Amino acid sequence: MKKIINNPESYVEDMLKGIYAAHGDQVTYVEHDLHCYCTARKKPGKVAIVTGGGTGHLPLFLGYVGENLLDGCGVGGVFQSPSAEQIYQVSKEVEAGAGILYLYGNYTGDIMNFDMAAELCEMDGIKTASIVGADDVNSNENPEARRGVAGIFFLYKCAGACAAKGGSLEDVLAAAQKAKDNTRTVGFAFTPCIIPEVGKPNFTLADNEMAMGMGIHGEPGVWNGPLKTADELAEESLQVLLTDMPVAEGEEVCLLINGLGATSIEELYILSNSVQEILKDKGIRVYRCFVGEYATSMEMAGASVSICRVADQEMRDQIDMPVTTPFYTQV
Repeated sequence: MKKIINNPESYVEDMLKGIYAAHGDQVTYVEHDLHCYCTARKKPGKVAIVTGGGTGHLPLFLGYVGENLLDGCGVGGVFQSPSAEQIYQVSKEVEAGAGILYLYGNYTGDIMNFDMAAELCEMDGIKTASIVGADDVNSNENPEARRGVAGIFFLYKCAGACAAKGGSLEDVLAAAQKAKDNTRTVGFAFTPCIIPEVGKPNFTLADNEMAMGMGIHGEPGVWNGPLKTADELAEESLQVLLTDMPVAEGEEVCLLINGLGATSIEELYILSNSVQEILKDKGIRVYRCFVGEYATSMEMAGASVSICRVADQEMRDQIDMPVTTPFYTQV
């Protein structure tokens, strides 16, 4: 294991200390717990949006706390859920008088702890609503049982914009739901990653082998086999995505080409071009294209392709809204 660390046990805490030291004008923490990550620019009267999840996926989850996006994040250990108490403490800090939307990935530990935090908030008279990202098509035939991966970015964007414009808790939830209903993701991996406290790869692939549909924690995919070209990966990914969520000729989508941690930006643009050529041939317009690292898996090599069908002008405006965080800026 070759990593820039002090020791595996302090990996998350040392990382968080570095973030607060570099970006203390934008983010802070509460209750003397580095894992209780909050905006330093709270806005009274606004619906607060709180997310959370395991470390190892930056900029997901905490990287989207900032202007016109999210307000707080419970930070778990590597690939581990934050505790209910941490989510609750974040909630109390960022609540600004209009309620809280919990928006996070569809994982058992996260669901349990966010539900417990919601109960604690209810005891304090703080109104909450919850929604999970569940965009990973290959993870389950049942849409409600799918993992939440990079496509949650579109839920963050739409909900964050709605809250920034003064929407009610019901409005913000509806914006997130509309984005969820119109977002799908397919991912694939070329290499494993190494959790610092474990010190060895979390799965194995041969040098000429890849895994289609593998999850961001190393969950098994739908097939392992020889490497495919960018054109072939784009073709298979879109076949899965558009079968699950048909998009008609003339409709618009936003496209997200996401690197999993160790894939060069050059390769992501090659994949992006392959995907856009196929969409063009199908008569599907790309309204906006996002290319880069949006939801990683430590140093895993691979990528994911997300499409978000643009349902209406309201969604266009929400996706277009400028945002600023220490990790992501959109002008």
